[in-house]
Amino acid sequence: MLVFRECIASGVVGMMDMFEKANHRLAELSGDSDRSPGFEVEFVCDEARPPAMGPVRVSPCVPLAEASPSDLVVVPAIDTDPREFIADHADAARWIRERHEAGAEVASVCTGAFLLAASGLVDGRACSTHWAAADTFARMFPQVHLESQNIITDESGVYTCGGATSFYNLQLYIIEKYYGRGLSLWLARMFLIELDRTSQLHFAVFAPQKHHGDTEIVKIQRFIESNYDNALSVGALCERFGISRRTLIRRFKDATGTPPIQYIQRARVEAAKKALENTRHTVSEVMYLVGYNDLKFFRKKFRDVTGLTPAAYRKKYSPRRRGRSAVRQAMQ
Repeated sequence: MLVFRECIASGVVGMMDMFEKANHRLAELSGDSDRSPGFEVEFVCDEARPPAMGPVRVSPCVPLAEASPSDLVVVPAIDTDPREFIADHADAARWIRERHEAGAEVASVCTGAFLLAASGLVDGRACSTHWAAADTFARMFPQVHLESQNIITDESGVYTCGGATSFYNLQLYIIEKYYGRGLSLWLARMFLIELDRTSQLHFAVFAPQKHHGDTEIVKIQRFIESNYDNALSVGALCERFGISRRTLIRRFKDATGTPPIQYIQRARVEAAKKALENTRHTVSEVMYLVGYNDLKFFRKKFRDVTGLTPAAYRKKYSPRRRGRSAVRQAMQ
């Protein structure tokens, strides 16, 4: 496992916990407590001394040139500016590629995908990363088929996963490939993990890019975000801001990475999510509140963005109001 001072410690420690638990289970099933572990993890770094990730320091840690031959290289999540990180760790990116060319599989976790992409291994391949980093990733690596809606991607021995604790899902997926469904299922139960999560769409929050330097487009973004419940259209925006349709679409997409009509839909769906989370309005009432008037169309757009129907989203994310009778019933 590659480790850097910029790594998110919880991901490194969490993966180690699961690998160790997997090894204990394999020994238990074999009836031989002295058997060799199923997963032998070696920490590898590109610094002169083992890096500290906040209060966590990994040891022992070997330099890139001294790393043992491996079947799998794992690139953990990072918490820093990806451009600076890639510039600081160019040797590690080259090492990842060399290891893959020598026969090792490679997996990136969350924002670790930036270093994996810098190695060139996902050029033309599917790749996922944290939903909040997706826009930056797409701009930096347009040659990669970004699938940020997916929890896991798997192409020819190169694995990636979405954000945060989805590293558990990736790890279970890899463990299943190496040791079968039975071990993966047992670990999922022990760690209380939903085994077959496939999408991170419904976790995503609409956080549009406004630091792109085009002040006129920022004004249009803010207007959309304040008036999503009105009859907005690209034509109406052109008329209001005195800009041609072709120019608006081009500049808006260049600045935000999203066409204006899609931006309007995202703003409406984000408002609908908040209404479903925090109010008792019916789905139809929410539809009208956020600017739609066709229930079938609203449900489709909502599902396109979140991966869930409005009713399913409310069930998953609205506060659970439980009276005494409900609590008593649950305890029986």
